Amino acid sequence: QVQLVESGGGLVQPGGSLRLSCAASGSIRSIYAMGWYRQAPGKQRELVAVMASGGTTNYAHSVKGRFTISGDTAKNTVYLQMNSLKPEDTAVYYCNAPSVLTTTGGSLEVWGQGTLVTVSS
Repeated sequence: QVQLVESGGGLVQPGGSLRLSCAASGSIRSIYAMGWYRQAPGKQRELVAVMASGGTTNYAHSVKGRFTISGDTAKNTVYLQMNSLKPEDTAVYYCNAPSVLTTTGGSLEVWGQGTLVTVSS
């Protein structure tokens, strides 16, 4: 069993910053990539940023230059530094690991429970 636990969400004013954290635990052999998705009310879940084990990163166009993903898949952690936040960034943010190799030889996609980010004055 593998779990992702997020933290760091909250209420912030437009232009402010927040840092989200995600830690994976459980029967993990290795993790290839970790990333962040978000889902705003009434909208589909969308990719925000992803980081592969080699350090390659990819961002949604709407967050490029404002958000930075970092961490270490070997240490099963990923962070999302969010700067210059806008009201349209308001959403529940989910940590995701699309391919977790377990100690029992299986492969899982794992999601965190989500953390709410609200950008409002």
